[in-house]
Amino acid sequence: MTDLPPPSVPSPAPERAEDARQALHRVRAAIGEVIVGQDGIVTGLLAALLVRGHVLLEGVPGVAKTLLVTSLARSLDVGSTRVQFTPDLMPSDVTGQTILDPDTGALRFRQGPVFTNLLIADEINRTPPRTQAALLEAMQERQVSVDGQPRELPTPFLVVATQNPIEHEGTYPLPDAQLDRFLFKLQVTYPDRAQEQRILDQHLTGGDAGPRPDALEPVASPEDLEAARRAIADVRLEAAVRDYIVDLARATRETPAIELGVSPRGAAMLLHAARAWAWLAGRTYVTPDEVKAVVKPVLRHRVRLRPEVELEGVTPDSILEGVLANVPVPR
Repeated sequence: MTDLPPPSVPSPAPERAEDARQALHRVRAAIGEVIVGQDGIVTGLLAALLVRGHVLLEGVPGVAKTLLVTSLARSLDVGSTRVQFTPDLMPSDVTGQTILDPDTGALRFRQGPVFTNLLIADEINRTPPRTQAALLEAMQERQVSVDGQPRELPTPFLVVATQNPIEHEGTYPLPDAQLDRFLFKLQVTYPDRAQEQRILDQHLTGGDAGPRPDALEPVASPEDLEAARRAIADVRLEAAVRDYIVDLARATRETPAIELGVSPRGAAMLLHAARAWAWLAGRTYVTPDEVKAVVKPVLRHRVRLRPEVELEGVTPDSILEGVLANVPVPR
């Protein structure tokens, strides 16, 4: 044992941090050539990677949710795996299992698809709670335990889970504890008319398959992500902005329409997301504008509305708009 603090990690040189920021902007531009009209979603995925968060993508089928993630992996030169979550999916189908090697007669561990950099969990709400729980450890601890032995996951590691908002038959609602592990819940919406025209033009020139992520070249690297993470740690957060985040979280717990407000973990996630958003915008400090920009995606899945309010068609976003309107903004 020692009373000495752990050695500090030196911040990246300013030019290295700027190189990393420009590399991530190139990622966004490259994906924009394949995925039309989803720049905000791409920025959210990048921000989640930078603060080691995870993302829940919600949208109807056919809006390129999976293509977004595979394109991101290709642009960053990292691995990605897609798992279709179904009612019969077992935890070992995700984490892996110990098997008997027929050649040696010895037991060995066969890795599951979770051992990747970007895990696409398609239709996560279609799998039973037991399998969801296996994924929860990976999301929180960045490891999986098989036969009592913890096994570390690669770095970077990001879970991007998709769910369809219009289908409820045969689904298992995600528990609050698991929802709280997602940094963002991003809503992938329909493109506007001009964007949809561009999508059809892509299909005219690209054939039946349309745009393909394998046409992308890597424009950033895991080293850029690490340099960016270290730079974000230096983004300043003034006491007034910190207090603003606290006030927003506490206001959700006092709003009559909300049955379950934002937890302290949710407030911390709001802080981390705002810092990443500020850094991506080229700022060295967080303003209230960054906080307001990420409030909905960070908090919409962390508040539970009262049943009678939901029956009236009220959404978490509309309640959060009221919270933003009522909490004083620091000057």
